[in-house]
Amino acid sequence: MKTLSIALLLATAAVGFAQVYTPPAANNNQGGTPTDTNTVTRPKQQGGASPFGEEIPMLDPAAETMTVGGVTIPLGDNRILKARFEKYLSQPEEDSEEAQIYRETVREILAEVSPYREGGPSLHGGWKLLPRAAAYPGDARICGSLAEAVYVALLAKKDVNGLKRLNNELEDEKQQAIKDGDWKTRHDRAPKVGESTKTGNSETTRQVAPIGHGEKSLEYAEYLRRISEIEILKKTNIVRTEAQVLQTKVQYQVNMVQWFSQRRFEHVLMASRFYNQIWKDGDTTLHIDENSDVSKLFTQSVGVSPTVASLDSLSNEAIHEADKAIEAFNYLLDQNELHNASQRLMEAFALGEYLEPVATLPRERKRKVQHYVRDLNDLYGMMQARDYTKARIAVASLKEQARDFPSAKADSAIAGYTLASDLSIEKAKAHLVGGDSDKAAEEIKSAAEIWPTNPKLEEFKTLIAGSSGVVMARNDFDRLLTEKNYREIFKRQYEFAPVIMDDPARLDAFTQIIENIKRIEIALNKAAEFANLGSSHAAWEQLAELREEFPDDPNLGRELEKLAPKVADLTMALDHAQRLEDRTPQQTGSALAWYLKARGIYPQSKFAEEGIQRMLDQVLPEESLPPSANADE
Repeated sequence: MKTLSIALLLATAAVGFAQVYTPPAANNNQGGTPTDTNTVTRPKQQGGASPFGEEIPMLDPAAETMTVGGVTIPLGDNRILKARFEKYLSQPEEDSEEAQIYRETVREILAEVSPYREGGPSLHGGWKLLPRAAAYPGDARICGSLAEAVYVALLAKKDVNGLKRLNNELEDEKQQAIKDGDWKTRHDRAPKVGESTKTGNSETTRQVAPIGHGEKSLEYAEYLRRISEIEILKKTNIVRTEAQVLQTKVQYQVNMVQWFSQRRFEHVLMASRFYNQIWKDGDTTLHIDENSDVSKLFTQSVGVSPTVASLDSLSNEAIHEADKAIEAFNYLLDQNELHNASQRLMEAFALGEYLEPVATLPRERKRKVQHYVRDLNDLYGMMQARDYTKARIAVASLKEQARDFPSAKADSAIAGYTLASDLSIEKAKAHLVGGDSDKAAEEIKSAAEIWPTNPKLEEFKTLIAGSSGVVMARNDFDRLLTEKNYREIFKRQYEFAPVIMDDPARLDAFTQIIENIKRIEIALNKAAEFANLGSSHAAWEQLAELREEFPDDPNLGRELEKLAPKVADLTMALDHAQRLEDRTPQQTGSALAWYLKARGIYPQSKFAEEGIQRMLDQVLPEESLPPSANADE
């Protein structure tokens, strides 16, 4: 349990930390006994379609495929692809010496096994270059797998040739047995002897050949048996040969199909050219289950059975499309058409993530797209949250960034929803004047749900301040605030918002709760994305840092408990370091060692980096630096 101590410390810390709502100092003496609550609530799911038709402007979440040459290639989980794309935008270009050597090696391999090579393709020349390419980390050892597949295929082919030679030898033996048998029946003749048979009182004599000579000899029977046995052996060898060839081809083709689905198109090209040099029988049909997804990609898209040649052709087409997409991206970016440029770059990345034009794209050009895409996603979040005040500002900013930004859908959505909210407020006023407070409450609730930050809600608050429904809602708000049931307040925010607008104390509490729980929910969503990508340490730090501010939020605590077993090594190292740092006297060196160990476990750890900096400040304070060092700073 020691490994979880730092997590438990963060989970139980209360003194000196903020909560989801921090009451003003003047209200610390309020009556009532606060009670802890574990009420499990979720933010209200908004009904109806998104203003964007449930589309992310950059890419439709349902479009998890890429069509090339009429064939639809699945791209997998779009959320993961989007996260990888955002990571790609912030990474430097792959132009190191190792990367250049790797790409040159791939080109050499393709040239060695190309049918246009002078003197013909060289299977051995291409094969011996594969280990060099496999040494590059970005290759993921796929060239090594290709080299092993080629080697296994060649061994199987050698075994097949041995079976063919054995069949030839058996055929020679059979022909010799036939000749010997024929000779024996023609030349091994014995004198016939008389055989008498007696019928009644008469006796008949006839001439017959004795047993042991010619066709009636055991030697001739042995010839016939051996000829039959040779035929059986030959057919058995033929079946074994065909089965071995088919099995080897299937194993090789499985690798090709897998690399094609992974969008490793250059490896598919290499594998295809090696295939044509290993098997020259003209059989390039992919031996895969006709009901499999891979087979359906071809049969349902272009109506033909998949072949090695079709994989080769589609890989070339994909490489060409990725090149054209990058070319279009560079042109559009130079024209300040960021929206279309971001779409072309996303297409190029989704299709050719591992291809040279995508990998070598300069980071400063990608960063322009990253800022735009980030703002675009922020706009999408604002529209989903129905914060049309900020959405108007975001749309204006995006129009300045990209002259091709398609703002019509966002503008119409903002205009439509704000108008609907204003009309609901006007109807509520009319119902309130007519004495129908129930309908007025329904209309104002509708207005707040459509546009929670509508400024006209402030005008309406004076009309409903004295109604019984308002008093009940305020009492519920005060009760939930006293019970620290902030999640329930967040759930009922649209009910409480109109009735507390004229009370600065309640409004301040309400604003704190809503903003802080939104922060918590955003952090939980980010942590979930990190966890889906396999980065549990990043997810834990995302939440642990926030837990210091909000130790009483049940959802946050629950997610930290789920992550605790997966990050026990990191929490143990940080806990040891913290205890050594807090000792009297302070164990600076040991604490620094444990912080360094924590950073070794998770290099991006913010807790470890801050601890290391504190220890370094203890060891090398600024006052101890020579004047020249301070001057340099």
